[in-house]
Amino acid sequence: MLSIALPLTALLAFAGYTVSVMLQAEQSLIDFGISLMSRPDTAQVVIDLYLLATLAGIWMVKDARTRGQSAWSVLPYLLLTAIFVSVGPLLYLVMRGIRERRQSVGQARAS
Repeated sequence: MLSIALPLTALLAFAGYTVSVMLQAEQSLIDFGISLMSRPDTAQVVIDLYLLATLAGIWMVKDARTRGQSAWSVLPYLLLTAIFVSVGPLLYLVMRGIRERRQSVGQARAS
């Protein structure tokens, strides 16, 4: 259960905060991104964030393959990662934890 609780808590908190900020924003997400990239100091943070997002994407694909899933099964998480960075990997961890829990409950019932 702990494997689901931590990423789920982080996902709900971050997604809630993101929705709140986006509802109050005075500019589009694209305009916001352009303004961040217009200054070297904020561009460095954005580049660093997307390098980390790329590493998370690579990990999700490799993790899915080792669990017997296709790389295509990770596509929704990769798309979320491309837009909201943390949301994709957090949702992937939540869904992976749910799948593992279902499998362990199914195995326990079969025994």
